[in-house]
Amino acid sequence: MTNLKYRLLAIALLIIASVWALFPRTTVERVKRNGVFVFDTVKVVPLKLGLDLQGGMHLTLEIDESKGTVANKAEALDRALTVVRTRIDEFGVAEPVVQKIGSDRIAVELPGIDDPQRAVEVVQKQAFLQFQISDKTQAFEKNVGRLDAILKEKGIVAKAKTDSGKPSVAKPALPNLFAAGDTAKKAAGDSTTADSAVAGTGPFSTKVAKAPGGDPGMYMVAEEDRDEIDAYLQNPDIKAALPPGKQIKWGADTIIAGTKAYRGLWVLDARPIITGEYLTDAKPNTVPGEGNIVEFQLNNEGGRRFKSETGKHVRDYMAIVLDDRVMSAPVIQSAIGTRGQITMGGSGLQQAQDLALVLRAGALPVPLKVADTRTIGASLGQDSINKGIMAGTVAIVLVILIMVFYYRFSGLMALGGLVLYVLYTMAALAGFNATLTLPGLAGFVLGIGIAVDANVLIFERIREELDHGKSVRTAIDEGFKHAMTAIIDTNVSTALTALVLYQYGTGPVKGFAVTLLAGLISTLVACVFSVRTFYLVWLNRNRGVESLSI
Repeated sequence: MTNLKYRLLAIALLIIASVWALFPRTTVERVKRNGVFVFDTVKVVPLKLGLDLQGGMHLTLEIDESKGTVANKAEALDRALTVVRTRIDEFGVAEPVVQKIGSDRIAVELPGIDDPQRAVEVVQKQAFLQFQISDKTQAFEKNVGRLDAILKEKGIVAKAKTDSGKPSVAKPALPNLFAAGDTAKKAAGDSTTADSAVAGTGPFSTKVAKAPGGDPGMYMVAEEDRDEIDAYLQNPDIKAALPPGKQIKWGADTIIAGTKAYRGLWVLDARPIITGEYLTDAKPNTVPGEGNIVEFQLNNEGGRRFKSETGKHVRDYMAIVLDDRVMSAPVIQSAIGTRGQITMGGSGLQQAQDLALVLRAGALPVPLKVADTRTIGASLGQDSINKGIMAGTVAIVLVILIMVFYYRFSGLMALGGLVLYVLYTMAALAGFNATLTLPGLAGFVLGIGIAVDANVLIFERIREELDHGKSVRTAIDEGFKHAMTAIIDTNVSTALTALVLYQYGTGPVKGFAVTLLAGLISTLVACVFSVRTFYLVWLNRNRGVESLSI
């Protein structure tokens, strides 16, 4: 009797713990928002739905070698995997999956995502940050005649792009966009476009002009000519003729002057005074008069270097370069320590938040490109849920009919254990922080069969003992005792298979393996321990019983 009380108490505690594990609740947790840990009210949903049930997005990323060959792909991909995982964790998607596929790809699954384009941009952004001093020596003006001469001598002509994006027949150079003095103002239609143009008649001379205000190292190119000038700059002969120790980078934003849009073209010192490797934190902010900004902080070593370098360049323009694009170029008023900011120009707060996110996560060691993308709608996910529930319901109904028809009263006890099996399995998945997927539902339905199989082994053994003339109590004890060997063998072999699937499988296969493992554990507790307890309760109430409905 004492043993029975402990058994009933254990079952009651398991039921309470399982219900608690599955019950959605609101709690106060320490969460990370915009790079800062704060205490906030969070709704906890213990058993979350996966991509195929909830809907969402699947991305396959691979190394982009269009700008150069990557020497050690495997190592670079491993480091990129860490960066992408950190970014996704801060992106705020519930239960994302970020894993390596083979030796050259990364798979990203984002359940429930409502802005796929933003997710792609956050994942792909290389986020390589560096600070470079703008050129004060007028190196570009001194070499522009030589650059034009090379284009003429080599017969290099950039191919313009049609509206469809396909190359078309090259067009002759357009008339001068800028000219010295008053002509410059008339050409752009506004007195604020340019102070003076680079003298000459070639493409660089006619389509590149000094920036308004004469900012050192900054030039302007009409947006319609940007592709042409960029094509010239990518030419090997032009690259070789560029001023030594200098780099040319495009600005991140367009500048509107009159009715035309222009793009900044910066000539910078090739050696950066510091890079983003020393960055420890970044936060978005909105400052009146400046708009949206990203405030960043460097570690102690970075702060010392930054202060030393900026102290040497007081009153110089310092370009803040992100992924080879100049975000802004403030004037250094005094030596800067561990803190600074990046002005976002006309970009919104969302872009500032995303930039702060990728800066905190770190730069990608190699550029990544999207090899494959699939979006799964919520309606398709709901359809999968409905079909999964239908499959589970049909399986349970058939099991109930067979067990009650074939094993009668004992079958009802098995059904009681099956109810506990469902409860324990769901609770185990919630305890593992597992995500329920369509393969997981398949594993769950399979687990129902495995659970009932354990009771079938026990019941058949009890029948054999009764046929040998043993009493009901003895037959039940012997049936459970002798069936355990077969049950354990079956469960261990299945568990080993599930572990192999979990270790070497990908997302869907892992989901199946986790559900199957949870079901195996629940089988021993619900369909062996609990069903035997039901028999003990029945025997305790029916002392001296001589027959068993089985």
